[in-house]
Amino acid sequence: MKLATFRRGGVHPADRKQLSKEKRIERMPLPEELIVSMSEHLGAPAVLTKKKGDTVTKGEVIGTASGYISADVHSPVDGVVKEIRKVRAQSGAVADAAVIAVDDVQSDPWGEEHDWKGMSGEDLLDLVRSMGIVGMGGATFPTAVKLTIPMGKSVDALIINGVECEPYLTSDYRLMIEHPDEVLEGVMVAAAIVNPKRIIIGIEANKMDAVSLLSSKALSSGYPITVMPLKMKYPQGDEKQLIKATIGREVPSGKLPLDTGAVVCNLGTCFALYEAAVYHKPLVERVITVSGESIAEPKNILAPIGTKFSDLIAYCGGEKDDAVSVVAGGPMMGFAISDEDTPMVKGSGGLLVLPGLVDDFSAPCVLCGKCVQHCPMGLQPNRMFRNIKYGNYQAAIDLGLMDCKECGCCAYTCPSHLPLVQGFKLGKKLGRKKK
Repeated sequence: MKLATFRRGGVHPADRKQLSKEKRIERMPLPEELIVSMSEHLGAPAVLTKKKGDTVTKGEVIGTASGYISADVHSPVDGVVKEIRKVRAQSGAVADAAVIAVDDVQSDPWGEEHDWKGMSGEDLLDLVRSMGIVGMGGATFPTAVKLTIPMGKSVDALIINGVECEPYLTSDYRLMIEHPDEVLEGVMVAAAIVNPKRIIIGIEANKMDAVSLLSSKALSSGYPITVMPLKMKYPQGDEKQLIKATIGREVPSGKLPLDTGAVVCNLGTCFALYEAAVYHKPLVERVITVSGESIAEPKNILAPIGTKFSDLIAYCGGEKDDAVSVVAGGPMMGFAISDEDTPMVKGSGGLLVLPGLVDDFSAPCVLCGKCVQHCPMGLQPNRMFRNIKYGNYQAAIDLGLMDCKECGCCAYTCPSHLPLVQGFKLGKKLGRKKK
């Protein structure tokens, strides 16, 4: 079978999914406390509406969106706010957070089912907005904003990202295998909002059982959904590469997917859309993969937002003796963390405990050109990095720095182990300040 993919650049890291791929989703017992950050999403942090000593109930709004690119934050549990403090998210951003002492007895406010199929697209969009749903593939862009189609625009293709191309991560795979009907209904919720001409679910070929299952379920349910197997290639989960792989269109520099007639939605986000539409349940919990060679028991865990990484690690049997790094997210685009009490957020799809690197060094650039060869955006990482190193931020921007997706393909292939991605992050930040 010839499998579709994007053509330019990319890499083929070992997927290492076997550590957790067969581990069914387990609901983690509630910890004693949660740390719920107001920076759960891309854009402006939510405004915390609670103070120390306040009682909170499961699903209650405790942070209100502070702008158009923002999202409400809800309490994942019944409990009491024991403290308000600043916390540093896995990305490094600092924001207010409510530390919630969890009650021993919890309510169940989402037992009643609702019929969403008679709702208008506008009403569904308002529901999505009120449920605080954001992209769960890592970018955490507010979903209501993404699904808002401007006047005069139309959607040719709704593309569902079931690629999960980062090594180790299997949370989306387990959702497809264990909850295929719910995932597909969530896809149809998104379709009811954006009214696409066609719907495509892209899944990489290391998950052919999920391809077969979703295809048969879509057919039996009468859903107009095409499930497309894709070649294994990183970073195919990036929306620009996924659009190229599935419908063959290129998103121009500075443009959005909608400019090509496409809207891309993560598969985990579709499951959250299902729960919002059917149960009016806000995004207060998610599935996260805890994996890596240095965790005792890799697992896929359903845990409330705000669970500390240390509690997740303890639930998986703790770290092995050779553990060196704890990474929030995948190994390619994740963040190494120094504080294991960092809380998980809505975009936390993975937590990895890894042994040390074999060759942990950095040497001068040898001008091999591998970073250029493997860049999926067609950029020149070597030249951008050199300009950033010497403070020439505008020159790096002129070379396309702002188009860099920080996917890590350049760093993965660099024989000198240059900190390319870190340099590009710094260059973007300092370049913006200079303007």
